[in-house]
Amino acid sequence: MCSGNNKSAGKRKTGRTGHGNRHLRAALVEAAHAVARERDGYFSAQYHRIAARRGKKRAAVAVGHTILVIIYHLLRDGGEYRDLGRHYFDELKEAKVVRCLERRLKALGYDVRLEKKAA
Repeated sequence: MCSGNNKSAGKRKTGRTGHGNRHLRAALVEAAHAVARERDGYFSAQYHRIAARRGKKRAAVAVGHTILVIIYHLLRDGGEYRDLGRHYFDELKEAKVVRCLERRLKALGYDVRLEKKAA
């Protein structure tokens, strides 16, 4: 489930995943498809974010890899899993999301004036 490593001139190019346990891979991809259907989960947000750019199958493999990494860390360190939520990626790069949405509204012909809501 590890992504391939193909770098040249400082750029990361696409690479095939390595050979591994095909039964584990199938189970992880199936789990990825299942969590992609949840409503408010981190994995669902990650799946839809990647699927929009790279396709559904690549997104499923990426989410399966993430699940595998999380399982590894839980087993190694002990502890419990805490879901980051579906808004994690939006909150991570809030300024970028605001700029993108503002630009899209302007392209549709709207006047946009943004004010941050006081908490």
